[in-house]
Amino acid sequence: MWSTRRSDGAVFEHGPRGIRPAGAVGRNTLNMVDDLGLAGEILPVTYSHVASKNRYLYVNKQLHRMPSGISGLLQTVPPFSRPLLLSVAPEMLVKKGKKEDESIHSFVSRRFGKELADIAVDSLCRGVFAGDCRKLSVRSCFPVLYNAEQHRGSVTLGMLLGTGPNHVIPPGPLSQRSIKESWAQWSLSRGMESLPESITEFLEQSGRVQLHREAAVKHISPSASGWTIHLEDGVMTADHIISALPAKALSSVLPLSCQPLIQQLQDISTVTVAVVNLEYEGSILPVTGFGHLVPSSEDQGLLGVVYDSVPFPEHNRPNGQTTRVTVMMGGAWFQEVFGVPEAVTDERLLARATEAVQCHLGVTTVPSWARVCLHRDCIPQYYQGHFRAVESMRSFIKEHNLPLSLIGSSYDGVSVNDVIFSGRTAVEELLGTGVNAGI
Repeated sequence: MWSTRRSDGAVFEHGPRGIRPAGAVGRNTLNMVDDLGLAGEILPVTYSHVASKNRYLYVNKQLHRMPSGISGLLQTVPPFSRPLLLSVAPEMLVKKGKKEDESIHSFVSRRFGKELADIAVDSLCRGVFAGDCRKLSVRSCFPVLYNAEQHRGSVTLGMLLGTGPNHVIPPGPLSQRSIKESWAQWSLSRGMESLPESITEFLEQSGRVQLHREAAVKHISPSASGWTIHLEDGVMTADHIISALPAKALSSVLPLSCQPLIQQLQDISTVTVAVVNLEYEGSILPVTGFGHLVPSSEDQGLLGVVYDSVPFPEHNRPNGQTTRVTVMMGGAWFQEVFGVPEAVTDERLLARATEAVQCHLGVTTVPSWARVCLHRDCIPQYYQGHFRAVESMRSFIKEHNLPLSLIGSSYDGVSVNDVIFSGRTAVEELLGTGVNAGI
């Protein structure tokens, strides 16, 4: 979570720009936001907002609004060759898969048809994971879809009837408000970085923790009481480590006695994403909506463009009309398109981003402000069999009585909500409290 707050009041996001409030994980995050005293800074986007209703795909060099509502399901809407209802309705008759895991593309092709997998799901996976749906695991990336088929024999029935017991997180005041007002997503008035900043401030003021900020972990070694942790700024001891480090970073600091675990951590792949924030004078968008995604068949290097000013106009500078957009590039295709991240210049990425805005949105003016951020190895890729690897890692930790918990985006979900919830789960397991007990 990284926000640029310009002196003229404009805010630009270089990481996540909105969080979904839905489900147990969404309620959990909003309860935390409440506890941190950030409720007054929330910027909600409702389901009735144009940014929620209008999402686009860029296919065959044209923008196409994604079908929505009943009429959208009944009509043939480009770029699809037939009404989506004809893909959804027969799904209930498709036999249940027998594999313990398969790629997202294979799963959707089998249940809904190849066209939906090639265009909509390919684009969605690029937008969420910056990844290739032909390699990503449906079981780990979209457990709701996998569980729906397993429990109900159909994704459609699973969505309608539910897929078994879920975590129960009582909604706090903010979560109750999100339900009442029908929020689709939310941000914060000073940008998403306000959340980690507020967590840091809360912990410092509690007087119950010791923070070592910007201090890289060099090495951890077993000790009589648990672990000795060698940091850039000194040494500390711990009876238990909850590691939110990326898998590869953790693998490089573990002792050699953890060799099988080290290898499995190293096997979790990641992708590099270039994020280019652009600001234009005036109103330059030909359409209004959240943004558009680009399937890999259209342009491998370009993942999508977010029209930031539509969902969050509060982040525009207060004086004079401007339009903020963010171009996302690379992901699983980064090296193929741009070469090794170390050799790519900001100038090349900026040129590619402005060219995309020009081609896709017909914008002929030059941006008045731009910032390029290259996020190396920023999104873990859950390939087929990921769930088995994670099970195996946690089994190794248990069998060897290692005082270690694995949390963060490398294991149980890459969203902000998932990561926060994985921290909560680890603490509850450590304290022996149930997920409903609260902390």
